[in-house]
Amino acid sequence: MNQPITVLIVDDEFQSRKLISKMLSRFFPQINIAGEAATVQEAIDLIEALMPQLIFLDVQMQGENGFDLLNKTKALDFEVIFITAYNEFAVKAFRYNALDYLMKPVDADEFCSAVKKAIERIIGNKKKPAEQLPLLKQQLQSPHMLPDRIIIPSSEGYMVILVQNILYCRSNSNYTEFYLADKSKLISSYTMGQYEDLLRSHNFFRVHRSYIINLACVKMYRKGDGGTVLMNDGQEIEVSRSYKESFMKFFKE
Repeated sequence: MNQPITVLIVDDEFQSRKLISKMLSRFFPQINIAGEAATVQEAIDLIEALMPQLIFLDVQMQGENGFDLLNKTKALDFEVIFITAYNEFAVKAFRYNALDYLMKPVDADEFCSAVKKAIERIIGNKKKPAEQLPLLKQQLQSPHMLPDRIIIPSSEGYMVILVQNILYCRSNSNYTEFYLADKSKLISSYTMGQYEDLLRSHNFFRVHRSYIINLACVKMYRKGDGGTVLMNDGQEIEVSRSYKESFMKFFKE
């Protein structure tokens, strides 16, 4: 991509907009900061005029929210990095849907990581699944409902899968391998640590430094030093000694 990536910053707080702008200029001087907006209508006008490729979007603005903007935008052909002061539940919703977010106050390392991923998606022209933003909005509006699907980002794009179809996850350096009930495998560009907390709510358990398993898909447990679990697909997975006691307690419940 020869032309610089164009960015729009949407936040009702002046200081927040200036901080994002300053961090972009410092860490990503090749990016073109095309404009800033303090309201949804200002942002809509600038999107139509500037056609940004990346938008930093405050989730909750005074009297408005970021979804008001997304609902009123005709074509969502841009990347979004959400800026939020939301609670832990909302953060989980972003993770379920593979959406990048920055918590206020913005951390420099997390900022750089989110921008780098957005740039990679823009350069690679990776299309977002149509379900991504509607699922996020639904989860934020229904905080007590446990999502039944998760969006997995991969080198090819995004896959929307039912959580119940995941047999187990295996850590592979900075990637996560998902083994599914139909015997297919997905490789996520996110680390397993980013999925552990989400999947725990769905009866998943970490039995090893490298494995998280779906307890509903365990055929049997074989005794041993730490023991092993036999999964529905025939895979035998070691249970680490350090996880054995907590696993057995959880498994017998």
